[in-house]
Amino acid sequence: MKLLVDAQLPCRLAQELGRAGHDAIHVAVLPLANRTPDDAITQWAIREARIVITKDADFVASFWLHRKPPKLLLVSTGNISNDEIWRLYSANLARLETDFAQHDFVELSRGAVTIHV
Repeated sequence: MKLLVDAQLPCRLAQELGRAGHDAIHVAVLPLANRTPDDAITQWAIREARIVITKDADFVASFWLHRKPPKLLLVSTGNISNDEIWRLYSANLARLETDFAQHDFVELSRGAVTIHV
């Protein structure tokens, strides 16, 4: 999967996803880094066909109103340590790969993976 990790999530997540074989970048590598506006993140995701991984509800509203970004992974865990977030992702990576092959909006919480249609 090609992924773009938003600013509220750790850079380490993008690094770990890369080590797991995915093409993952964090917004910190973009020209405006963590100050990159949501619309610029969306345009970057569209241009590079990346799934945006975020905790930001603004992306959810944009997805439902405009279908932008085209693919969205919402993380709804509340506060969580970097180690916990990586364990959660690694435990669900195969499922997320399968889900994103068929769906555009997936939510990852501490207890479930939810597909939104």
